[in-house]
Amino acid sequence: MVRGMAREQQVKADAPAELAQRLTEGLQRERVVPRFVDSYVVEHGRFALQVHPSLYRDLLELLQREALLAVTARALEIAYAEPLPAGRAKPRTMLRKDAVIFRRKLLAALTRQQKWGAGDALDFQADLQIYEDLLARNSSARRNRKPFEAANHPFVDRCAFLLDSSFLEKARIAASRALNELENLAAVVTGTVLHAAQTAPARLER
Repeated sequence: MVRGMAREQQVKADAPAELAQRLTEGLQRERVVPRFVDSYVVEHGRFALQVHPSLYRDLLELLQREALLAVTARALEIAYAEPLPAGRAKPRTMLRKDAVIFRRKLLAALTRQQKWGAGDALDFQADLQIYEDLLARNSSARRNRKPFEAANHPFVDRCAFLLDSSFLEKARIAASRALNELENLAAVVTGTVLHAAQTAPARLER
């Protein structure tokens, strides 16, 4: 019994690190950012964005960081609500103290995976806080968007400016499409990790 409880606690403790790893792997595997930029260049004839390889790589790195911010913010939002993907139990809100611990562990895992120094880690945390504050402020305004509408989201505004400030509205619409992919990715990954953490105790008891 004691061993089972210890194992259950370990599974739940590992969830933030597992989530960080899967979010990072998902971004690399799905290539959301490179596909977003390449499709924008072709659709709007903005080939100058790809003329200089070094500048293009720098752009992709900046946008990839924004993508990581977006999926991390969405993953935390889902984790705090702690939705149960199966069964009749209603979703319950994560206790504030548990949310603080979960967030800290997730950010620590991302710092290790990305090999950030202290400065880069603090910069990411500060930007993530900006994301979270803006999303909390705009949560009541969320709705399904039409294809030609841009999302009211920090990822959209920041990426559009980085990508093509001369064609800001077109860049915002393109970034909104990328945001949809990122939020879907975050939802799938987070649901999978949380479900595994919730069902592990039952598997251990068999």
